[in-house]
Amino acid sequence: MGKLQEFEIAFDKNKVVYSPGESISGTVAVKVGQALPCKAIKVNCNGFCGITTKVNDTAWTMEEQYFNSTVSVADKGTLKQGEHTFPFKFLIPATAPTSFEGNYGRIIYRVRAFIDTPRFSKDYNREKPFYLLRPLNLNEVPDIWGTCSSAVTQQFTYMLVKTGTVVLKAQTDIKGYTPGQIIQVMANIHNQSGKSTGNMAASLMQRVTYETKKPTYDLRTIAEVEGGVVKAGKEVQWKEQIIVPPLPQSSLVGCELIKIEYYVKVSLKSPDVMLTLPIHVGNVSLDKKLRPSKKAAPPSSAAPEDTLASPSASASASSSASAPNTSTSASVTTPTTPPRPAPKPAPRPTPRPRMSCHSSPSAPPAEYHQGAEGGTPMNDGFPNKRQSQMVSPNAFSYAPGLFFPQNQQHGGPGTGPMGPAGAPSPYAPENGTSSAPTPLILPPDYGASSYPQEAPPSYDESCNT
Repeated sequence: MGKLQEFEIAFDKNKVVYSPGESISGTVAVKVGQALPCKAIKVNCNGFCGITTKVNDTAWTMEEQYFNSTVSVADKGTLKQGEHTFPFKFLIPATAPTSFEGNYGRIIYRVRAFIDTPRFSKDYNREKPFYLLRPLNLNEVPDIWGTCSSAVTQQFTYMLVKTGTVVLKAQTDIKGYTPGQIIQVMANIHNQSGKSTGNMAASLMQRVTYETKKPTYDLRTIAEVEGGVVKAGKEVQWKEQIIVPPLPQSSLVGCELIKIEYYVKVSLKSPDVMLTLPIHVGNVSLDKKLRPSKKAAPPSSAAPEDTLASPSASASASSSASAPNTSTSASVTTPTTPPRPAPKPAPRPTPRPRMSCHSSPSAPPAEYHQGAEGGTPMNDGFPNKRQSQMVSPNAFSYAPGLFFPQNQQHGGPGTGPMGPAGAPSPYAPENGTSSAPTPLILPPDYGASSYPQEAPPSYDESCNT
């Protein structure tokens, strides 16, 4: 009986990341110290998804297979002493989803080689994984253009006594981002109570749903920025920025067992006020040249900003806009009835806003614009410590080509513990052009992860396009 000294799988050009519809090829290298009889040498290529209800468990409760192909590279015979090389090649289906590794499920692709020996002899096998990337082009996502906004009103209670309400409105600048881009978050907090609120915060959240019999939800805080408080009776407009770190894409097209969602959560620590703004994370950034015609866009795109800044301003504008239309239609239709337009001219309703402007101003006074307590005046800079972004490399799941620049400048090269140098990066740069090669890195350790959430948060899907 011969002794197996080497048994390895190698991919052509040391390639690690592939695309659906592409072929994967390589060789199986075998080195024996003396003659080794075998029945066959086979190579298998397969891809599947497995999910479970226990953290990092590979005893899958449900599986979904995408392809499974096997070829025989050597028939029954004897391997002579020395080195032997056997080539192989497989075609990856165009419908295969992107690779993914999470706490409760994985989408795995691998190549395995087997040496079948005669009866009562030891069989040998080797396995090597590869990664599949199916890029998500944000320009192809429906209803992606425009801002995403939401509003919520919460009763403020202190010592079981209702003292007023807090009105929270927030919006993001767009609905789709790629890693490296910045999410612009703007919030308006009106504290209509007699007590100061807690600190305001904005968080980028990831929710992964594993479709078991009873769905398992894995909720993570990817990044968080924090501001100050809002004093009693004050109204504050808060602007913040969140940098999108390397993340798996929002959609795993072709996979029915795992669903990935992202949203921005804007909240106050006290009272418990929170709203969510759903967003998409993709690989190809939005191209302004592909934006639909703006003929009908101005009223819808301007509405969130007007509402966030001054609700009464939009109301007065609408009333003044409707007044001339009424007078025009009256003059054209019935020229013989001039006395009717006279008793209801447009300036007549103006005394009412004058009386109510003392109790509910349409915009906060100038001194309110100095920012929340403990913060800085509103500007585009963020020097305050409370407004620093907190991100952990282990806070999110793994997808092929993820790169965590912990101790390096943004966008700079790095080295990963796995894969050859120069493995392609699946993420396009911020401007949408081709990116420089980025090494591949092993998935983060999930040993200290929390258990699945009992129920996912229901967030508002009202996005203004």
